[in-house]
Amino acid sequence: TMKNPVPQAASLLLEKLLFLVHVRPPISGGGDPSPPAPGYYDTSCFKRGDLLEVPRTLFIHFGIYLGENRVAHLMPDILPAFTGDRRQIQRVVTNKRLILGVLARTASIRVDTVEDFAYGGSILVNHMDRLFEDQVLGSEEAARRAEKLVGATAYSLLWNNCEHFVTYCRYGAPVSFQTDKFCDTVKMIIRDQRSVLASVLVGLASIVCLGLAPSTTLPTIFIPFVLWMAG
Repeated sequence: TMKNPVPQAASLLLEKLLFLVHVRPPISGGGDPSPPAPGYYDTSCFKRGDLLEVPRTLFIHFGIYLGENRVAHLMPDILPAFTGDRRQIQRVVTNKRLILGVLARTASIRVDTVEDFAYGGSILVNHMDRLFEDQVLGSEEAARRAEKLVGATAYSLLWNNCEHFVTYCRYGAPVSFQTDKFCDTVKMIIRDQRSVLASVLVGLASIVCLGLAPSTTLPTIFIPFVLWMAG
């Protein structure tokens, strides 16, 4: 028998949303994971201005290395919307703070240790350079751009995530290949006339998480439904 495609499509959409949100992988026993102890990573091979990637199961997190075991990276965070206390904001972002930051579309470009940034994941260095060829800026220019942007900022899954931040700093153009993949997934789900429920979830997620106007988003809910009825 053929499996129902609606739950599968909805699950796929949820995974794609999570990989752009940077939710950290859960650990046994519940709660938020702890970063490795200082010295876990050999930072001697990193140079100031390097673009660091940490591949995860569903997403890639990006940062700019500033030297002296410091990485600038963009993280969704609700706390900057309520306080300017740097000591509180600088604490490691928990998943709760992160998810609420996504919903409120608030974030911070923060400076953390390599251990806090990578959370035990393997690190790729300047892996995206091959995609931009002659557009790579000088290492010092990339680091200075990152340092100037440190602080509270708006957040958008599609228009201002951690990949936009690092590509602006190192290549001069804010782009996100993860966003492109996400949009391709959304288009695939909407085009599937059987995935009506998933299409509704796309529209609702757009309203809640992406800040799109209901007048723009509602057609994405009803058009697939009409196509399904017509089919």
